[in-house]
Amino acid sequence: MCDTPAERELAEELAGLRPELTSGYLAALPGARATVLARLWRGLVHEPLPWAAARARGSDGISIRLTDGRRLHGPPSDPWATGTAVADVELDGVPYRHPALLMAALHVPGGAPFAAELDHSVASLALSRTARPPAGPPTEPWEWEQQSPDGHPYHPTCRSRPGFSAAEQLAYAPEHRPVVGLRLAPVTGATVRGPWPPQWQDGDTVLLPVHPWQAEHVLGGRHVLPGPPAHPLLSLRTLALDHRLHVKTALSTRLTSQVRDISAYSVDHALATSELAARVADRLGGRLHITRTLAAAGAGTPDLAAVLRESPYVHAGTDEQVIPVAELSGHLASHSPHERLARITDFARLALGVCLDLLDLGVALEAHGQNLLAVVDREGRPRRLVYRDLADIRISPARLVRHGFPAPPMTGRLLDDDPAVLRRKVLGCLIAGALGPLAGSTAELGALLDATTRDLPPTPDLLALRTEELPVKALTLMRLSAEGDHWALLPNPVTTRQD
Repeated sequence: MCDTPAERELAEELAGLRPELTSGYLAALPGARATVLARLWRGLVHEPLPWAAARARGSDGISIRLTDGRRLHGPPSDPWATGTAVADVELDGVPYRHPALLMAALHVPGGAPFAAELDHSVASLALSRTARPPAGPPTEPWEWEQQSPDGHPYHPTCRSRPGFSAAEQLAYAPEHRPVVGLRLAPVTGATVRGPWPPQWQDGDTVLLPVHPWQAEHVLGGRHVLPGPPAHPLLSLRTLALDHRLHVKTALSTRLTSQVRDISAYSVDHALATSELAARVADRLGGRLHITRTLAAAGAGTPDLAAVLRESPYVHAGTDEQVIPVAELSGHLASHSPHERLARITDFARLALGVCLDLLDLGVALEAHGQNLLAVVDREGRPRRLVYRDLADIRISPARLVRHGFPAPPMTGRLLDDDPAVLRRKVLGCLIAGALGPLAGSTAELGALLDATTRDLPPTPDLLALRTEELPVKALTLMRLSAEGDHWALLPNPVTTRQD
């Protein structure tokens, strides 16, 4: 029943901890393997892997010839499809049903640690799928962030949580809907930006909110105090303290692609970035709200820092809800196919217009399904957008000045005037992280982009969106190389549709 070390480890933990979940976990493993294998196969087919010499499509699927002469063969792969499953992929005629075993058998650089992550992704995904379904529509705003068990729709390590036991996943992961008791770490001489809450100060000592996993596994013997209860959100390390305040904590483990700590650079520039982004967004006439960074503090190391943010929920008016775009498809599931398409088209037109207008002004948002939220009315129609987490946006000083804004009051990695870098940030996140999953296939995405961009202002960025290959993060290559971002260029579904 359990094929790999991570699967067996979680099964053994569940048997002692929550035996009533064991049968559901075991039953979920085959589906979890097929889901993660589909996402891995997508990467093998569509990303610029240095050891993939040639790819050929035939009537029976896709073949990949490796540089050492071996051959991979699997089913057709639509890079924009979601909810797919792959039963097996053959390597020199030997079928592999588990993505970790396939990756281990490839013997490519970086393959061994990536195989371990894939193993953990499968096991954790199966555990996530044991979460009981919600009893009804959300009654608290953060419950929208706790609906789906499956994580990133294209990422092969969508549920990899290295270092998290079964007990810790059940206690901290949003899909299990726990209440998490934060810790408070006393820090004397902390770097503080913005007005730190008075209840978290004691003279020269600042109390930093700490995730309990971080307190136990990373901070070791550091003295911590009991902190407030909070509700985990889509990002797991960001939690809602109440309806108005969210806290982003440092979590020094690799979730999907990145280690989720908080750099000193982010602490230093958090408020200035927030103020700049909000000022530029004001030019959009109320179509976009930026969640304000209220304060940030750190001990000088990336494993002990926190950012306090305004909750996106404060931007909901009467009879409105604020829903992360990653959960928008589930919200629209009860609508008729015609209504659902209309709502998705309205959202895409709004999101593309907002993100391209803001890009033209000089701010490139990382607008994927977790950071971008839609304000919807009672019929599910999108009215406005909310954006949160400014830690990895890009800012173009040249574009800002061209539009009458002062030069940004910061230096470093957030600043970039290269159009290709700026477009990658916006298009790679908005299309691959939001619109692609909503469309669900290349054909539907092409139709959606074509219909919603025809009447937008004809900027060079829009021309690139409609005519050039689309940049997406090469998620598999990134995990194999472990050296920052890598990109793949996919055929543009708009031009493909018009051929």
